[in-house]
Amino acid sequence: MPRHGKHYRNAVEKVEERPYGLLEAIELAKESAYAKFDETVEIAMRLGVDPKHADQMVRGTVVLPHGTGKTQRVVVFASGEKIKEAEDAGADHVGGEELAAKVQAGWMDFDAVVSTPDMMKAVGPLGRVLGPRGLMPNPKAGTVTFDVAKAVEDIKAGKVEFRVDKAGILHAPLGKVSFSAEQLKANADALITAVNKLRPAASKGRYVRSASLSSTMGPGIKVDESQLIATDA
Repeated sequence: MPRHGKHYRNAVEKVEERPYGLLEAIELAKESAYAKFDETVEIAMRLGVDPKHADQMVRGTVVLPHGTGKTQRVVVFASGEKIKEAEDAGADHVGGEELAAKVQAGWMDFDAVVSTPDMMKAVGPLGRVLGPRGLMPNPKAGTVTFDVAKAVEDIKAGKVEFRVDKAGILHAPLGKVSFSAEQLKANADALITAVNKLRPAASKGRYVRSASLSSTMGPGIKVDESQLIATDA
């Protein structure tokens, strides 16, 4: 049986078997982080939805007020005047069919993809490459749009896309361990508000069933879900 290392075991000892308030959990996640790199603080929320039904899928985006702490490299598929708009907004790479061919050939030096609707004919065939990496542009995520400038600016500012998995669990980053607890709390509040607004009408009972926080290498910390949402259907 594999054993956790000394640093992880020491971190686990700091975590009690009880739910913590959100700010308290964030402070503990920062305190229990031990890696030599700047770990990401993440939240996992188990929602009272069944993603097998289309009317219970929870998917959306939110711009975190303090960003994610990660510099996002953005690719934009566009043509005509939209190319300059994307470049002026800070896109790292902009192009059309030639850029699609480059990606198809294996180039993946980017973190996000935006496309104008008319360029989806070139981007569509890249689904097998971009899809498994969660990079395929999608209108619901705001990444298929003619307003490429706003899409790029939002991503650069710390836009996070989230969706529940097959088990009804939503995972999202809140920022880096180097952020202050107050900054991470503000980011968490923004994400939680966005998730609550997307509660499906078909969701019954308690919407947020459980939640936990952790740093990339650290142990999970239970969060008092009543602080995230306290409304029953």
